[in-house]
Amino acid sequence: QVKLVESGGGSALAGGSLRLSCAASVYTRTFACMGWFRQAPGKEREGVAAIDFDGTATYAESIEGRFTIAKGPTKNTIELQMKSLKPEDTAMYYCAAHSHWGCDLGETRYNYWGQGTQVTVSS
Repeated sequence: QVKLVESGGGSALAGGSLRLSCAASVYTRTFACMGWFRQAPGKEREGVAAIDFDGTATYAESIEGRFTIAKGPTKNTIELQMKSLKPEDTAMYYCAAHSHWGCDLGETRYNYWGQGTQVTVSS
């Protein structure tokens, strides 16, 4: 059974940085695409960033230039480096993956999900 486990969430001041990590129970090359999603209180879940098998990244406009998604230091991890954090980045962040064709921020494609890690940014 595939499992995804997020880590690295926490609190930061506006303008600060955090790095999230997602560890999969299989090599990440098993997936066609892995991504990060977030859900703020009272809001719908939204896609943040995705990375495909070849390392090509896709970003939401709201975070482009501030966040970077990348394959991690081990074969079963990906990371999300978040810089210039804003209070509106406060949310539960989820790692997700799928093995279907294509890689974008449409969450219906993703059939594997982690439990999430909380990110709180204060001003």
